[in-house]
Amino acid sequence: MGKHEHDIEAGKHYPNQMEDPQLRWGFIRKVYSILTLQLLLTVIIATIVVVTPRINQFFRTQTGLIVYLIIAICTIIIALLMSLFMNRHPLNMIMLGLFTVAFSVMVGVSCVFSKGKIILEASILTTVIVVSLTLFTFWAAKKGYDFNFLGPFLFCALILILLFSIIQIFFPMGSLVRMIISFVVALIYCGFIIYDTDNLIKRCSYDEYVIAAAMLYIDMIQLFVTMLQILGILDD
Repeated sequence: MGKHEHDIEAGKHYPNQMEDPQLRWGFIRKVYSILTLQLLLTVIIATIVVVTPRINQFFRTQTGLIVYLIIAICTIIIALLMSLFMNRHPLNMIMLGLFTVAFSVMVGVSCVFSKGKIILEASILTTVIVVSLTLFTFWAAKKGYDFNFLGPFLFCALILILLFSIIQIFFPMGSLVRMIISFVVALIYCGFIIYDTDNLIKRCSYDEYVIAAAMLYIDMIQLFVTMLQILGILDD
């Protein structure tokens, strides 16, 4: 196959993509390799938090809640630093590792307050949804669909959810309202998975592998936590 024919074939896979498809696929493989390691680390750390009695009981105390809030604040700070140093290797990978560890502890704490059956069900649901949306986005990209338009809508939806979460802290809502909000949040993160996967395929530069992996990781973990909340409400 000549170079021109190769370019035409690449165009069939990803319309309007002018770069070498091998380079893009190499980038995609790199991102998903990092993401896989992040998810494995999260499973290990979350499992340790859940099955270790002393850690489990600690996060049920008031002191444990304070530590959890400190970890949450540190996670946000690390995320900001990671975005600033995303092109500086190996600092970007160190930041990503710290971010993953901190986020994994938070996931473990969420699982502490959930039943084992619910954790398993949430894991299965999240896996099925993530795989389905990922395959759909790759198929859609091959057909020429573009999901870049979702960005502003998802951002606005996320701001609204944050506001509702703050209101929930001071004015607790009923289970029905929490259920509706949780379903909306799940839909938002499903949208983010499609949006960030589309960016991974088409728009991310080769130096943005850390931030690309981090965004997909956040989408998947937040979807899992939301599934825990939905199943927890249904189980009550």
